[in-house]
Amino acid sequence: MSDDTIRLVTIGRILRRRRRLLTILTLVGALVGYGTSLLLPPRYTTSASVLLPGAWGERELLTQTEIATSSVVVDRAAAALGWTGVDGSELREQVTAKAADGNIIKIAGTAETPERAQQLSDQVAQQFVAFVDQIEGDKADPEGTAKPEALRQLVVQTSRRIAELADGAGSGQSVESVQTRTELAKLRTALQEAVDKLEQADPATAKANMVVMGPSVRPTGEAPPTRTQLIAGGALLSFLLTVVGHLAAARMSRRLRTAPEIAAALGAALLGTVDVPDEPARRRAEGRGPRALTRRLLGLDVRWDVPTPRNSGDEAGRQIRYRRVYARLQDLLPVPRRLLVVVPDGDETALRAAGQLVAEAESDASANASGGGYPVLRVVGVSVSRPMVPDRDEEAGAVVVLSASSWTAGELAGVADACADARHAIVGVVLADTVRSRPSRDAGRHRDATTPALVVSADTTGGAG
Repeated sequence: MSDDTIRLVTIGRILRRRRRLLTILTLVGALVGYGTSLLLPPRYTTSASVLLPGAWGERELLTQTEIATSSVVVDRAAAALGWTGVDGSELREQVTAKAADGNIIKIAGTAETPERAQQLSDQVAQQFVAFVDQIEGDKADPEGTAKPEALRQLVVQTSRRIAELADGAGSGQSVESVQTRTELAKLRTALQEAVDKLEQADPATAKANMVVMGPSVRPTGEAPPTRTQLIAGGALLSFLLTVVGHLAAARMSRRLRTAPEIAAALGAALLGTVDVPDEPARRRAEGRGPRALTRRLLGLDVRWDVPTPRNSGDEAGRQIRYRRVYARLQDLLPVPRRLLVVVPDGDETALRAAGQLVAEAESDASANASGGGYPVLRVVGVSVSRPMVPDRDEEAGAVVVLSASSWTAGELAGVADACADARHAIVGVVLADTVRSRPSRDAGRHRDATTPALVVSADTTGGAG
């Protein structure tokens, strides 16, 4: 697993180098969302409000919401609606209730048409109020109901008796009669106020008479998820899954990226790093067949998990790197020898670098007429899945040329074992790095110089088997 931190620059590379794939998969996700919307019929939702007068606690309101969606209430609503093929069990999945501020119960109904949604919510609200009234009526105690009425009658009789006593107290000409009539009037007023307070404190009248606050509003738009939401959700989900899939693949990648790791996997020293100009047009021309066309259409012919190629100098600067690598190779060999240049199959960057290295060896040999130019190089291609290197003949060693971030430690270990089986000691490792070149005045001359090297690599690769 790679320990590299996932940064915004990584996501930026995915968006740039996989924009075709992301666009196509996003469109596929949008089509999937559209197909899902065709399978799901449109739904409409509206709600009716029921007012609960009096003082209600939170737990009591929660109980009322459960009653509003109970099977008794919904079954009664289904019977009142009389919809063909629709019973209470089906309607229970389409009815919800919640407590709102101000002791209000909102009962929502969902149906396939706006008219049915309105009828459903209104009917459930009405049946809920009727059911609660029925419960309150059944709970009422006849004796408890008769007691306030008897008390009221007693108050009336007491008030009448107080009036009679007041009349019998005299015409009010004396001080005693006036005081008596005043005390009796106060007593009658206090008695009436006590009865009024008793009626107001009666719990039976405090929580009665629930009211449906008018009919529900006929919905004008579909309930979520709408077709637009499904299409947008499918596109967004496909886009995110594609990005996350790329990040997970990069996180789980075991390809070696640094020069020390690659050299350790092959068990050889690093001779150096050479630059290979990036040629997108050449890469597109090499790919043929339906598979290559598909990869090109989706943008899979360009790797996204490698950094953006850096800008290199001119052709002369790149040539110096090849000469330095060849000079280090000469320093490692005390006597002239022939060497194999091993290139993993499918590594086009390494193949071009190997061809340039062979051209440098040939130019060095031709410059030294006495035959002191060495070593002599021959390019062979090796399959990393089933590595096979030609047996030792005239060559007595191998140089492995490959690009970074392309092969795992196990694959490189297989190449090293194949070289050992063929009795070729790995002299060194050369890394090929893709760069963005700048055109120079002598670029044409250097391209002509590297052409024979590429021809040689093509011919010798075929001979490697």
